[in-house]
Amino acid sequence: MEFVLGIAAAIFFALGTVLQEREAQEVPEDEAMNAGVLLKLARRPVWMAGIAADGLGFICQAAALHFGQLAVVQPLLAASVVFALPFGRFIVHRRVTRKDILGAAAVTAGLVFFLVMANPEDGVDDASTMGWIVSGAIAGAVCAVLVVAARGRSASPRAALLGMSAGILFGFSAGLTLTVVDSLNEGIVELITDWHLYALIAVGWISMTLSQAALQTGALPAAVSTQMSLDPVVSVLLGVLIFQESIHDTFLEGAVAALGLAVMIGGLVYLARAQGAEEPAPAPA
Repeated sequence: MEFVLGIAAAIFFALGTVLQEREAQEVPEDEAMNAGVLLKLARRPVWMAGIAADGLGFICQAAALHFGQLAVVQPLLAASVVFALPFGRFIVHRRVTRKDILGAAAVTAGLVFFLVMANPEDGVDDASTMGWIVSGAIAGAVCAVLVVAARGRSASPRAALLGMSAGILFGFSAGLTLTVVDSLNEGIVELITDWHLYALIAVGWISMTLSQAALQTGALPAAVSTQMSLDPVVSVLLGVLIFQESIHDTFLEGAVAALGLAVMIGGLVYLARAQGAEEPAPAPA
């Protein structure tokens, strides 16, 4: 069940990303990091359609996390960059080349190898308080450095740095989502009094703002590939280190699973470079 829901989430996220990119490029660059940029974009119907698609993706993701493991669901979402190719072709008129197809094939093959060889097993429903504090402090510090480093950069490096920070927070949000979804079993009172819910809302808002800033640069390949690359990496690390999920039975299986993850990330980077080398096809008159 988690595989079907994870792929469905990837499709919705891909559609949402392309729709939001189309509208985010219209926002002046000096307003990209403004806290109110999301409120301005909310007045645009196409951007709201993208948010609706993201909402459906989040529901599918949350349901997948309820049935499966963090180390399984989040890598599945990397497939969204593959699904973004046909959406980008028809919505923003971006060409799909042989290099795009090769990169997409590498992402898919690496993902399959990882999921088959990792053999994930259930961990705990919630990390320890110390685990959340340490992982949150590290994630926050790294993201702050990336955001500062993005200032004054040209489009592609800026998109990559902001996309990296968004990807880290997406992975962190997934961990929070896993705990929030499990707390639903305890009832609504437990949910609204649980700090994980409010941490998820805060991290989600920040990650969305960073993602929009990355998309606003117009360098979609750099923005999307960095987000999609770091999201599964951070999620797998959180799953193993603080949620105690086991992702292999033997050293050899673990090595092959790691190789599959590396191939998937390599495919994302290759796909980003391939798309970055191509100018978007002009819109029909």
